[in-house]
Amino acid sequence: MKALIVVDVQNDFCEGGSLAVAGGADTAAAVTEYVREHADDYDAVVATRDWHIDPGAHFSDEPDYVRTWPRHCVAGTPGADFHPAFDTARVDAVFSKGQYADGYSGFEGTTSDDGTPLTDWLRGRGIDEVDLVGIATDHCVRATALDAVAEGFRTRVRLGLTAGVARPTVDAALERLRAAGVELEGEPVVG
Repeated sequence: MKALIVVDVQNDFCEGGSLAVAGGADTAAAVTEYVREHADDYDAVVATRDWHIDPGAHFSDEPDYVRTWPRHCVAGTPGADFHPAFDTARVDAVFSKGQYADGYSGFEGTTSDDGTPLTDWLRGRGIDEVDLVGIATDHCVRATALDAVAEGFRTRVRLGLTAGVARPTVDAALERLRAAGVELEGEPVVG
């Protein structure tokens, strides 16, 4: 059983957002097209989102862009909404993460209706394999993929459906993913 995990395709991570990644809007549209064409290849399609309420030191007025960042994806704001080019009609569940912490990995997320963690939701449906797409390759996609492998899921990142911040951090992320046993397919968009 296989699931598609769409990572953080949100307004603040796309062009015009407070923490924009070049190619984010195109990635949102490409993910939508992929889901429309391939939804039947998956037993479930889920999406993760940053949903910050008070993430502590994660936000900074003088961010270092390594551990601290400008305010982004604040719960209930337009920046936290999914990008309009990402059609969520085929999404079975949304997992919010980072309310009171950094929240890089989708596996830190829970459903808003009953608080089910992503791992439990997937296992409850017999999922043992996941594909990942989304934003940003070198941050939340990387963290989600590493946690997926650690949780025992066969994991593949469809890099052509991701957008990364910068070549050095994307290359480092890809190296970590390969070392962890994540299957990488295609080439990422890099800002």
